[in-house]
Amino acid sequence: MPHTYLVELTTWLIYSAAAAGLALVPGPNGLLALTHGSLHGVRKTFATIAGGALGFTAIIALSLFGIGALLAGSPELLTTLKWIGGAYLVWLGIGVWRSPAMGAIQGPDVRVITRTRLFRQGLLAAVTNPKGILFFVAFLPQFLDEDRSLLVQFVVMALTFVGIEIIIEAAIALGAAKVQPFLTRFGKRVNRTLGVVFMVIGIVLPLR
Repeated sequence: MPHTYLVELTTWLIYSAAAAGLALVPGPNGLLALTHGSLHGVRKTFATIAGGALGFTAIIALSLFGIGALLAGSPELLTTLKWIGGAYLVWLGIGVWRSPAMGAIQGPDVRVITRTRLFRQGLLAAVTNPKGILFFVAFLPQFLDEDRSLLVQFVVMALTFVGIEIIIEAAIALGAAKVQPFLTRFGKRVNRTLGVVFMVIGIVLPLR
């Protein structure tokens, strides 16, 4: 049967629209794209985006192959992961608060940040949020067809979601880089605002 291993077009379009809506909701990786785009420019921020993309791919894979169900059935493990993820976001927030003022990209302290470090931050921001795994446990099964190849469906859905996430985060980073005059004037205040946002998310996330 020639269509057994394909994802049905209508299903894919609906999934793509839902994935775009999810990607547009502000979250840790979107905030990182905004912060790093302001601090380090768009080119370096692609390392952050790539790390997040890998993290999201891992989350989708874990969700699809049952780890999400394990977390859902183990409140203690889920609680532990929530606090680890929350602590990481608080740590990121402290780092953003203490960063050089956004807009002062010519400063030496900004340029020493390596792409490896940015990649790692993007990756960790994606994988330390267990709610992402639980979301995909509920989200992906609605679009799966048991009569088609699960592996092919996973590849298509993972690439679709990650591709959409990359485009949106790149747009966020580009937008941040375009407002350099504003950031030069109010950069430290923006740093502190974003730092507080990270810390609040890190504190609230484990309590929900």
